[in-house]
Amino acid sequence: MAEEKVPRWYTTVREKYPGVMAALDQLGIAVRREGPLDHKTAHLVQLAAAAAIRSEGAVHSHTRRALRAGATREEVLHALVLLVSTIGFPSVSAALSWAHEELEKTPQENV
Repeated sequence: MAEEKVPRWYTTVREKYPGVMAALDQLGIAVRREGPLDHKTAHLVQLAAAAAIRSEGAVHSHTRRALRAGATREEVLHALVLLVSTIGFPSVSAALSWAHEELEKTPQENV
């Protein structure tokens, strides 16, 4: 997969608040280690949550992370489509469009 491009704003926040961001990174590591879910499943759950709050950046990020953790394109898309009856079609459609932007950047053979 190509090198991940981090949004400029995210880089600015990391530079301005390095202690907070380091703590946030450690929190992410800790919560993943606490339970039985594997990395792929954890990122699919986080992808669904990102879609629910309509966080475009987080949908992009967790799509990439889920793919790196071994999720297939179909699993990423299914994790989002499953939300239709919960968060509604407009939110799911937006999330699908953001996920597709990441899927288009990823060669088929890598997922």
